[in-house]
Amino acid sequence: MTSEVVENEFEFYSKAEKYWKDVPATVDGMLGGYGHISSIDINSSRKFLQRFLRDGPNRTGTTRALDCGAGIGRITKRLLLPLFKTVDMVDVTEDFLTKAKSYLGEEGRRVRNYFCCGLQDFSPEPNSYDVIWIQWVIGHLTDNHLSDFLKRCRAGLRPNGIVVIKDNMAQEGVIMDDVDSSVCRDLDVVRKIIQRAGLHLLAEERQENFPDEIYHVYTFAMR
Repeated sequence: MTSEVVENEFEFYSKAEKYWKDVPATVDGMLGGYGHISSIDINSSRKFLQRFLRDGPNRTGTTRALDCGAGIGRITKRLLLPLFKTVDMVDVTEDFLTKAKSYLGEEGRRVRNYFCCGLQDFSPEPNSYDVIWIQWVIGHLTDNHLSDFLKRCRAGLRPNGIVVIKDNMAQEGVIMDDVDSSVCRDLDVVRKIIQRAGLHLLAEERQENFPDEIYHVYTFAMR
């Protein structure tokens, strides 16, 4: 539990904000020096997501997606804009969202909103999104704030919409990273938070072909 490793909540959030302000607004910056894994990541995410977008009575729509912890728009550009009519982006670092406007190019015209906000304070517009994509950012929220945010995401979904989390998973327990002021939770802890938010897991998958030295990465779909 984050209550065991986060001693001062205000400090936890402000240190993270300060860390990201000093990170270069590049793909390599977004991925902590692992820019070379971006294509592997995007290709796996596309395959995972497309199983929900295929034809069928409970098919997830393709009208609007929300990219949470969007940074400069790496996921918006390569995963979401090719699949959805419009995309909204939310990130705590204003410089990243400013950079996104040039990084996204012509297709960026289909980004409807750029929200500069921490996810602990952000509420998706109710009944608005087919997919809410949350990648490599849940570690910046305490357990309570993550659970509350996921509840707000649930309210933000359109019929047959899904929430997707893709993130690092610890082997056991909750590990604090003092460098970027984040936590890494194990699978069991994340599943419990998802359950607490009133969401049901639809699919869970481990990312393959990532470097051995980094945390295992898992993707969850839920509604």
